[in-house]
Amino acid sequence: MTLIASVRQQWLAQPRRDLLAGTVVALALIPEAIAFSIIAGVDPAVGLYASFVIAVTIAFVGGRPAMISAATGAMALLMVTLVRDHGLEYLFAASLLTGVIQIVIGLFKLGRYIKFVSRSVMTGFVNSLAILIFLAQMPELIGANWQTFALVGAALVIIYGLPRLTRAVPSPLVAIVLLSAFVIWSGLDVRTVGDMGQMPSTLPMFHIPSVPLTWETLTIIGPIAATLAFVGLLESLLTANLLDDLTDTPSDKDRETRGQGIANIAASLFGGMAGCAMIGQSIINVTSGARGRLSTLWAGLFLLFLILVLQEWVAQIPMAALVAVMIMVSIGTFDWKSVLNLRSTPIQSSIVMIATTLTGVVTHDLSKGVVLGVILSAIFFMRKVGKTVVVEEIATPEEGVLRYRVTGQLFFASADVFAAAFEHHGHPRRVEIDMTGAHLWDLTGVAAVDKVVFRYRRQGAEVTVIGMNEAGQTLIDRVGRHDKDHLPVGLSH
Repeated sequence: MTLIASVRQQWLAQPRRDLLAGTVVALALIPEAIAFSIIAGVDPAVGLYASFVIAVTIAFVGGRPAMISAATGAMALLMVTLVRDHGLEYLFAASLLTGVIQIVIGLFKLGRYIKFVSRSVMTGFVNSLAILIFLAQMPELIGANWQTFALVGAALVIIYGLPRLTRAVPSPLVAIVLLSAFVIWSGLDVRTVGDMGQMPSTLPMFHIPSVPLTWETLTIIGPIAATLAFVGLLESLLTANLLDDLTDTPSDKDRETRGQGIANIAASLFGGMAGCAMIGQSIINVTSGARGRLSTLWAGLFLLFLILVLQEWVAQIPMAALVAVMIMVSIGTFDWKSVLNLRSTPIQSSIVMIATTLTGVVTHDLSKGVVLGVILSAIFFMRKVGKTVVVEEIATPEEGVLRYRVTGQLFFASADVFAAAFEHHGHPRRVEIDMTGAHLWDLTGVAAVDKVVFRYRRQGAEVTVIGMNEAGQTLIDRVGRHDKDHLPVGLSH
């Protein structure tokens, strides 16, 4: 496909659908961008600017057409401590470093390895994110007046009831508009977005983070940036996988990784915070008919128009409406089937999912939960695969001759099982080990073969290892010892 044809396919294949879908997404982005800013403890302008800059940038440099990236709850939750302890400028610096880390990861083409994150870890990640988003709403509800609770309840009725009548307009947006109109008309004494900080009234301006260029600064922002980079890429690449399945089209994970980094650097230089792909908005975009990059670009541009032209109205949105939206997001994000199916799910998968969820919630660090989940998944996998190596003794009429057939995967987790499966009694004069059905993976597997061969050799037996595949033979040639010993041995393949 030529460059021109590729541009047309990704940008102009269906402009009408992309523009309409992007409009819907921009409307749905406003409440969440503001809510995520509040979670992070920054002015609404920070989240709104970030959503605009990231969406526009990722439209050009991302690896997944029609995917929406902006300020997100997963990232906002990780910024709370940094903003509280060090201020906004350090958040900008951390967001910039986040982008740099992601670009480096993309250059090393590590994005493709998202496929090694198990389904159980993904479920635990999503569940812990949902719980943390819900818990983040508690400060707005604890000690609030009854009017606030009434507004939250009314908003939830609209959010869940309207889709039964029509899906032409996102129900969270309708809830926000109706509740805002009611609060303005009635003059209810409830907290509004305007109480949280000044809304933007100008275009975002270029701004280099004003922090000392010292080692101390790096020690402050480094751990946060690394966590943001990991969590952002995890959510972005998982979202890309989801859209790949929904649209039956592929995406470039390494390009997406680099693109997220570029977008976060741009956001940090224009008064925004780091963000990543948004699962909910991306699904809204695709299900609204979008397939091209134009939808993502228009979503960002139209968002900027809304916050600049209608910023006075946006400032009067009641916090109760945003709380309801975030409760809806947390309920929709949580994988309820993962709880209902615990009895029918393999115990190892359930342990991984629960451990990932609880670790993320207890530490308020999603990356720690994912890391633990990946480690547990690897341990369970190795234990399972380690038991699949089978050593079978083959009957032979020849006296003093032992023949074995080995099948399965021979590596560090199965080496002990392999070595223990051979009988080392008596004094056979010849031993044949057929490894046609086995695969030798690592140095520990080589050492296990050496161990078995040397045991028989010490008994004076001639040992022949046959059927070694090319990869296993290469390992043996490089580091094996039994085929280099001066004692009689035949090694063939």
